This record gives sequence, structure tokens and C-alpha cells, in this order.
Amino acid sequence: MPFVNIRITKEGATAEQKQKLIKGATQLLVDVLGKNPGTTFIIIDEVDTDNWGVGGQTVTEIRRGDS
Repeated sequence: MPFVNIRITKEGATAEQKQKLIKGATQLLVDVLGKNPGTTFIIIDEVDTDNWGVGGQTVTEIRRGDS
């Protein structure tokens, strides 16, 4: 029973884009590991850019161009 957790910044991913992520991740596990898609779980977490940090800055700061 595979479980995949995808985390993306909360910036307006559409329902269609999320469906493509779910379908693609499921198919990858089917193709590579032979897993049953009926028991493969995909969760998408959307994280506010203030709560995601890279290189000592939040993504919000990086996108604003703060140094």
C-alpha cells in the first residue's frame, strides 16, 4: 500500500493540475514497482510561501527579491 506525499507551495495549482499529479504519481508506481493503483495513496499538501524556506529565506521573500 504505497503512500506518496507531494508538497507544493500554495500558489494556485488548479484542480486539473493536482489531478495530473495524482494520476502521474500513481502511474509511476505502477510502472516502476508494479503497485496496484487501487491501493496507492497520493496526498498533496499546499504550503504557504511564508512557511517554506530555502537558503535562510522564505519563498515569499525570495519571490519579492528580498536579500
